[in-house]
Amino acid sequence: MHRYDVTVTTSASPETVWKLLVDAASWPLWSKVDSLDTARSEGLDPDGDDGIGAVRAFRTGRVVTGERLTEKVEPSLLGYEDAFNTPMRNYRARIELTPTAGSGTVIHWHGEYETSGLKGLFLPRYLQKFMQGMAEGLARHAENDGGQTR
Repeated sequence: MHRYDVTVTTSASPETVWKLLVDAASWPLWSKVDSLDTARSEGLDPDGDDGIGAVRAFRTGRVVTGERLTEKVEPSLLGYEDAFNTPMRNYRARIELTPTAGSGTVIHWHGEYETSGLKGLFLPRYLQKFMQGMAEGLARHAENDGGQTR
């Protein structure tokens, strides 16, 4: 089992960060994913508040991965697992938002997964760096956009 674990602090409130997390359409604006693949997604909320069971398909380059929401505790926890993800198996992740003393948010994004073959040699290091970029992008966008993307 491989793991990644990243933590980033933002001056944005947990509610602002939360709005961006639950709205799959906002992810290409702040993350390292290129686009939301609506044709392969299921159960997306038209108002940007995706619920448990929704499958959010994201394209990064030529790869499309699908993540099914499994946990949702507003505005502090979003959990998901792989719905379809070619390079990984048994992927589970959680994004935990904790308020700071000064009205900001600590974003703790961590996950675990299995992979095999050569992917097991490069994927852990790549994914740790990729997810760090995801968390940093979320933090900066929440500060600059104030969650008003929609």
